[in-house]
Amino acid sequence: RIVMAVGKSGARLFQKRLAISIGGIKITQAGERVELYDERKVTKHLKGAEISIAVDLGVGRSKSRVWTCDLTHDYIRINAD
Repeated sequence: RIVMAVGKSGARLFQKRLAISIGGIKITQAGERVELYDERKVTKHLKGAEISIAVDLGVGRSKSRVWTCDLTHDYIRINAD
């Protein structure tokens, strides 16, 4: 899903340069899945309160940070007014 979102973003992309990390654990490198990453650690990170996903397009030195939330029912209820 992450790779699909990157592809649909319109960003300049060269698959062989793409690297993705989740919770500091590299899961793809050079456009390919890293075979020996610890999937249990990634799963644990994804179940946490804060999730970090890093996408390196390999095309420059710019950086961007995006903050978002899960928009749960309680979040909407609390912030509706």
